[in-house]
Amino acid sequence: MEQLIPIIIAAGVVLLITIVLLKSARIVPQRKAFVVERLGKYSRTLDAGFHILIPFLERVAYKHSLKEVAVDVPSQMCITQDNISIEIDGVLYLQVLDAKRASYGIEDYLYASTQLAQTTLRSEIGKLELDRTFEEREQINANIITALDKASDPWGLKITRYEIANITPPQSVRDALEKQMRAERERRAVIAESEGEREAKINVAEGEKQEVIKQSEANREMQVNEAEGKAKEIELLANATADGIRTIAQAIESPGGQNAVNLRIAEQYVDQFGNLAKENNTLIIPSDVANIGGTVASLAKILEK
Repeated sequence: MEQLIPIIIAAGVVLLITIVLLKSARIVPQRKAFVVERLGKYSRTLDAGFHILIPFLERVAYKHSLKEVAVDVPSQMCITQDNISIEIDGVLYLQVLDAKRASYGIEDYLYASTQLAQTTLRSEIGKLELDRTFEEREQINANIITALDKASDPWGLKITRYEIANITPPQSVRDALEKQMRAERERRAVIAESEGEREAKINVAEGEKQEVIKQSEANREMQVNEAEGKAKEIELLANATADGIRTIAQAIESPGGQNAVNLRIAEQYVDQFGNLAKENNTLIIPSDVANIGGTVASLAKILEK
Protein backbone atom coordinates (compact mmCIF):
# COMPACT_ATOMS: atom_id res chain seq x y z
CA MET A 1 0.00 0.00 0.00
CA GLU A 2 2.84 2.38 0.81
CA GLN A 3 4.38 1.61 -2.60
CA LEU A 4 1.21 2.79 -4.42
CA ILE A 5 1.19 6.22 -2.78
CA PRO A 6 4.08 7.65 -4.89
CA ILE A 7 2.47 6.28 -8.04
CA ILE A 8 -0.85 7.91 -7.20
CA ILE A 9 0.86 11.21 -6.47
CA ALA A 10 2.79 11.06 -9.75
CA ALA A 11 -0.38 10.26 -11.67
CA GLY A 12 -2.15 13.17 -9.99
CA VAL A 13 0.68 15.52 -10.88
CA VAL A 14 0.62 14.36 -14.50
CA LEU A 15 -3.15 14.77 -14.63
CA LEU A 16 -2.89 18.26 -13.14
CA ILE A 17 -0.20 19.25 -15.65
CA THR A 18 -2.33 17.90 -18.48
CA ILE A 19 -5.37 19.86 -17.31
CA VAL A 20 -3.28 23.02 -16.95
CA LEU A 21 -1.86 22.57 -20.46
CA LEU A 22 -5.32 22.01 -21.87
CA LYS A 23 -6.57 25.11 -20.10
CA SER A 24 -3.65 27.25 -21.22
CA ALA A 25 -3.44 26.05 -24.86
CA ARG A 26 -5.73 27.86 -27.31
CA ILE A 27 -6.25 27.30 -31.05
CA VAL A 28 -7.83 30.32 -32.75
CA PRO A 29 -9.69 29.49 -36.03
CA GLN A 30 -9.27 31.53 -39.19
CA ARG A 31 -11.19 34.86 -39.24
CA LYS A 32 -11.60 34.73 -35.46
CA ALA A 33 -10.14 36.92 -32.71
CA PHE A 34 -9.87 36.05 -28.98
CA VAL A 35 -9.46 38.78 -26.36
CA VAL A 36 -7.22 37.67 -23.46
CA GLU A 37 -7.43 39.16 -19.95
CA ARG A 38 -4.71 38.83 -17.33
CA LEU A 39 -6.04 39.09 -13.80
CA GLY A 40 -9.21 40.72 -15.13
CA LYS A 41 -7.38 43.30 -17.26
CA TYR A 42 -6.98 43.38 -21.04
CA SER A 43 -3.74 41.73 -22.09
CA ARG A 44 -3.74 41.02 -25.82
CA THR A 45 -5.76 39.86 -28.81
CA LEU A 46 -5.06 36.43 -30.25
CA ASP A 47 -5.16 36.01 -34.01
CA ALA A 48 -5.64 32.75 -35.93
CA GLY A 49 -3.19 30.04 -34.83
CA PHE A 50 -1.93 28.18 -31.72
CA HIS A 51 -1.35 30.12 -28.48
CA ILE A 52 -0.31 29.33 -24.87
CA LEU A 53 -1.84 31.25 -21.96
CA ILE A 54 -0.36 31.66 -18.53
CA PRO A 55 -2.30 29.21 -16.34
CA PHE A 56 -4.55 30.73 -13.65
CA LEU A 57 -3.46 34.28 -14.64
CA GLU A 58 -4.81 34.63 -18.18
CA ARG A 59 -8.11 33.66 -19.69
CA VAL A 60 -10.04 34.19 -22.94
CA ALA A 61 -12.65 36.77 -22.03
CA TYR A 62 -14.26 37.48 -25.48
CA LYS A 63 -14.46 35.70 -28.81
CA HIS A 64 -15.30 37.64 -31.98
CA SER A 65 -15.88 36.70 -35.61
CA LEU A 66 -14.12 38.96 -38.10
CA LYS A 67 -16.49 37.92 -40.90
CA GLU A 68 -19.18 40.21 -42.26
CA VAL A 69 -22.41 39.55 -40.37
CA ALA A 70 -25.99 40.13 -41.53
CA VAL A 71 -28.26 41.40 -38.77
CA ASP A 72 -32.03 41.50 -39.20
CA VAL A 73 -33.49 44.88 -38.21
CA PRO A 74 -37.03 44.28 -36.90
CA SER A 75 -39.93 46.04 -38.58
CA GLN A 76 -41.12 49.28 -37.03
CA MET A 77 -43.69 51.98 -37.67
CA CYS A 78 -42.34 55.20 -39.19
CA ILE A 79 -44.23 58.44 -39.86
CA THR A 80 -43.55 60.25 -43.12
CA GLN A 81 -43.48 64.01 -43.61
CA ASP A 82 -47.11 63.96 -44.77
CA ASN A 83 -48.17 62.13 -41.54
CA ILE A 84 -48.67 58.64 -42.96
CA SER A 85 -47.60 55.64 -40.90
CA ILE A 86 -45.69 52.97 -42.75
CA GLU A 87 -44.07 49.75 -41.55
CA ILE A 88 -40.43 49.22 -42.57
CA ASP A 89 -37.90 46.49 -41.89
CA GLY A 90 -34.35 46.05 -43.15
CA VAL A 91 -31.08 44.14 -43.04
CA LEU A 92 -27.84 45.50 -41.60
CA TYR A 93 -24.39 44.23 -42.63
CA LEU A 94 -21.46 44.88 -40.30
CA GLN A 95 -17.96 43.62 -39.56
CA VAL A 96 -15.71 43.67 -36.48
CA LEU A 97 -12.43 45.41 -37.23
CA ASP A 98 -11.08 45.89 -33.71
CA ALA A 99 -11.80 43.06 -31.27
CA LYS A 100 -10.61 45.08 -28.25
CA ARG A 101 -12.99 48.00 -28.85
CA ALA A 102 -15.82 45.60 -29.75
CA SER A 103 -15.28 43.95 -26.34
CA TYR A 104 -14.89 47.00 -24.14
CA GLY A 105 -16.42 49.80 -26.18
CA ILE A 106 -20.02 48.60 -25.79
CA GLU A 107 -21.88 45.83 -24.03
CA ASP A 108 -23.70 44.33 -27.06
CA TYR A 109 -22.74 45.85 -30.39
CA LEU A 110 -25.33 43.84 -32.38
CA TYR A 111 -28.22 45.13 -30.28
CA ALA A 112 -26.80 48.65 -30.28
CA SER A 113 -26.37 48.61 -34.06
CA THR A 114 -29.95 47.48 -34.71
CA GLN A 115 -31.35 50.08 -32.33
CA LEU A 116 -29.30 52.83 -33.92
CA ALA A 117 -30.40 51.67 -37.39
CA GLN A 118 -34.05 51.88 -36.34
CA THR A 119 -33.77 55.36 -34.85
CA THR A 120 -31.84 56.65 -37.87
CA LEU A 121 -34.40 55.11 -40.20
CA ARG A 122 -37.26 56.83 -38.40
CA SER A 123 -35.41 60.13 -38.67
CA GLU A 124 -34.78 59.72 -42.40
CA ILE A 125 -38.35 58.66 -43.18
CA GLY A 126 -39.68 61.68 -41.30
CA LYS A 127 -37.92 63.95 -43.79
CA LEU A 128 -39.69 62.45 -46.84
CA GLU A 129 -43.21 62.23 -48.17
CA LEU A 130 -44.75 58.81 -48.81
CA ASP A 131 -44.18 58.79 -52.58
CA ARG A 132 -40.51 59.67 -52.20
CA THR A 133 -39.86 56.85 -49.71
CA PHE A 134 -40.29 54.36 -52.57
CA GLU A 135 -38.18 56.39 -54.98
CA GLU A 136 -35.26 57.25 -52.69
CA ARG A 137 -34.42 53.91 -51.10
CA GLU A 138 -30.78 54.14 -52.14
CA GLN A 139 -30.41 57.60 -50.63
CA ILE A 140 -32.06 56.45 -47.39
CA ASN A 141 -29.72 53.45 -47.21
CA ALA A 142 -26.68 55.67 -47.81
CA ASN A 143 -27.71 58.12 -45.08
CA ILE A 144 -28.26 55.32 -42.57
CA ILE A 145 -24.85 53.78 -43.39
CA THR A 146 -23.15 57.15 -42.91
CA ALA A 147 -24.79 57.73 -39.52
CA LEU A 148 -24.16 54.17 -38.27
CA ASP A 149 -20.57 54.08 -39.47
CA LYS A 150 -19.78 57.30 -37.65
CA ALA A 151 -21.44 56.16 -34.41
CA SER A 152 -20.00 52.63 -34.48
CA ASP A 153 -16.38 53.65 -35.01
CA PRO A 154 -15.64 53.68 -31.21
CA TRP A 155 -17.07 50.15 -31.05
CA GLY A 156 -14.51 48.79 -33.52
CA LEU A 157 -17.18 48.05 -36.13
CA LYS A 158 -17.51 48.78 -39.82
CA ILE A 159 -21.03 49.17 -41.20
CA THR A 160 -20.76 47.90 -44.75
CA ARG A 161 -24.36 47.98 -46.01
CA TYR A 162 -27.94 48.64 -45.02
CA GLU A 163 -30.86 47.57 -47.16
CA ILE A 164 -34.53 48.36 -46.69
CA ALA A 165 -36.32 45.05 -47.10
CA ASN A 166 -40.01 46.00 -47.13
CA ILE A 167 -42.08 49.16 -47.01
CA THR A 168 -45.68 48.44 -46.04
CA PRO A 169 -48.10 51.39 -46.13
CA PRO A 170 -51.62 51.26 -44.57
CA GLN A 171 -54.39 49.47 -46.43
CA SER A 172 -56.11 52.74 -47.37
CA VAL A 173 -52.90 54.04 -48.89
CA ARG A 174 -52.37 50.75 -50.75
CA ASP A 175 -55.89 51.01 -52.18
CA ALA A 176 -55.22 54.57 -53.33
CA LEU A 177 -51.91 53.55 -54.87
CA GLU A 178 -53.61 50.65 -56.63
CA LYS A 179 -56.22 52.99 -58.11
CA GLN A 180 -53.48 55.36 -59.19
CA MET A 181 -51.53 52.56 -60.82
CA ARG A 182 -54.68 51.26 -62.53
CA ALA A 183 -55.42 54.74 -63.89
CA GLU A 184 -51.84 55.06 -65.09
CA ARG A 185 -52.05 51.69 -66.84
CA GLU A 186 -55.33 52.68 -68.50
CA ARG A 187 -53.81 55.98 -69.61
CA ARG A 188 -50.83 54.19 -71.10
CA ALA A 189 -53.17 51.73 -72.84
CA VAL A 190 -55.18 54.61 -74.37
CA ILE A 191 -51.99 56.32 -75.49
CA ALA A 192 -50.66 53.09 -76.97
CA GLU A 193 -53.97 52.46 -78.79
CA SER A 194 -54.05 56.02 -80.19
CA GLU A 195 -50.45 55.73 -81.31
CA GLY A 196 -51.31 52.43 -82.97
CA GLU A 197 -54.26 54.01 -84.80
CA ARG A 198 -52.08 56.93 -85.86
CA GLU A 199 -49.43 54.58 -87.19
CA ALA A 200 -52.10 52.60 -89.02
CA LYS A 201 -53.50 55.76 -90.64
CA ILE A 202 -50.02 56.88 -91.58
CA ASN A 203 -49.33 53.49 -93.12
CA VAL A 204 -52.62 53.58 -95.04
CA ALA A 205 -51.94 57.12 -96.29
CA GLU A 206 -48.42 56.15 -97.25
CA GLY A 207 -49.77 53.14 -99.11
CA GLU A 208 -52.33 55.27 -100.96
CA LYS A 209 -49.64 57.79 -101.85
CA GLN A 210 -47.39 55.05 -103.17
CA GLU A 211 -50.34 53.65 -105.13
CA VAL A 212 -51.05 57.06 -106.70
CA ILE A 213 -47.37 57.47 -107.53
CA LYS A 214 -47.21 54.03 -109.08
CA GLN A 215 -50.45 54.66 -111.00
CA SER A 216 -49.16 57.99 -112.32
CA GLU A 217 -45.90 56.36 -113.33
CA ALA A 218 -47.85 53.61 -115.07
CA ASN A 219 -50.02 56.21 -116.90
CA ARG A 220 -46.91 58.11 -117.91
CA GLU A 221 -45.30 54.96 -119.22
CA MET A 222 -48.52 54.12 -121.09
CA GLN A 223 -48.68 57.61 -122.64
CA VAL A 224 -45.02 57.41 -123.58
CA ASN A 225 -45.61 54.03 -125.15
CA GLU A 226 -48.70 55.31 -127.00
CA ALA A 227 -46.81 58.38 -128.21
CA GLU A 228 -43.92 56.24 -129.35
CA GLY A 229 -46.41 53.94 -131.10
CA LYS A 230 -48.13 56.85 -132.84
CA ALA A 231 -44.78 58.33 -133.83
CA LYS A 232 -43.73 54.98 -135.21
CA GLU A 233 -47.07 54.67 -137.01
CA ILE A 234 -46.70 58.16 -138.55
CA GLU A 235 -43.13 57.36 -139.54
CA LEU A 236 -44.18 54.10 -141.15
CA LEU A 237 -47.13 55.79 -142.91
CA ALA A 238 -44.92 58.58 -144.16
CA ASN A 239 -42.34 56.09 -145.39
CA ALA A 240 -45.09 54.09 -147.10
CA THR A 241 -46.55 57.25 -148.68
CA ALA A 242 -43.11 58.30 -149.88
CA ASP A 243 -42.51 54.87 -151.30
CA GLY A 244 -45.90 55.00 -153.02
CA ILE A 245 -45.18 58.42 -154.49
CA ARG A 246 -41.80 57.25 -155.71
CA THR A 247 -43.41 54.19 -157.26
CA ILE A 248 -46.08 56.35 -158.96
CA ALA A 249 -43.40 58.72 -160.23
CA GLN A 250 -41.44 55.82 -161.64
CA ALA A 251 -44.61 54.44 -163.23
CA ILE A 252 -45.40 57.82 -164.83
CA GLU A 253 -41.92 58.04 -166.31
CA SER A 254 -42.22 54.56 -167.83
CA PRO A 255 -43.60 54.07 -171.39
CA GLY A 256 -47.41 54.40 -171.43
CA GLY A 257 -47.40 55.79 -167.90
CA GLN A 258 -48.73 59.18 -168.96
CA ASN A 259 -51.73 57.63 -170.66
CA ALA A 260 -52.50 55.57 -167.58
CA VAL A 261 -52.39 58.71 -165.47
CA ASN A 262 -54.76 60.51 -167.83
CA LEU A 263 -57.17 57.58 -167.66
CA ARG A 264 -56.98 57.53 -163.87
CA ILE A 265 -57.62 61.27 -163.65
CA ALA A 266 -60.66 60.93 -165.94
CA GLU A 267 -62.09 58.17 -163.75
CA GLN A 268 -61.56 60.17 -160.57
CA TYR A 269 -63.14 63.25 -162.19
CA VAL A 270 -66.25 61.36 -163.18
CA ASP A 271 -66.57 59.69 -159.77
CA GLN A 272 -66.17 62.90 -157.81
CA PHE A 273 -68.58 64.77 -160.07
CA GLY A 274 -71.17 62.06 -159.48
CA ASN A 275 -70.67 62.22 -155.68
CA LEU A 276 -71.11 65.96 -155.77
CA ALA A 277 -74.53 65.51 -157.28
CA LYS A 278 -75.49 63.04 -154.51
CA GLU A 279 -74.33 65.01 -151.45
CA ASN A 280 -75.54 68.57 -152.21
CA ASN A 281 -78.92 69.99 -153.11
CA THR A 282 -77.24 72.65 -155.20
CA LEU A 283 -75.38 71.27 -158.17
CA ILE A 284 -72.56 73.27 -159.70
CA ILE A 285 -72.12 72.33 -163.36
CA PRO A 286 -69.00 73.41 -165.13
CA SER A 287 -69.47 75.41 -168.33
CA ASP A 288 -67.77 72.75 -170.39
CA VAL A 289 -69.24 69.57 -168.92
CA ALA A 290 -68.97 67.78 -172.17
CA ASN A 291 -65.29 68.63 -172.57
CA ILE A 292 -63.99 65.96 -170.15
CA GLY A 293 -60.97 65.41 -172.34
CA GLY A 294 -59.95 69.04 -172.08
CA THR A 295 -60.25 68.97 -168.31
CA VAL A 296 -58.23 65.78 -168.08
CA ALA A 297 -55.59 67.28 -170.38
CA SER A 298 -55.34 70.34 -168.16
CA LEU A 299 -54.90 68.21 -165.02
CA ALA A 300 -52.37 66.02 -166.78
CA LYS A 301 -50.40 69.10 -167.78
CA ILE A 302 -50.40 70.31 -164.17
CA LEU A 303 -49.28 66.87 -162.95
CA GLU A 304 -46.53 66.86 -165.55
CA LYS A 305 -45.26 70.21 -164.31
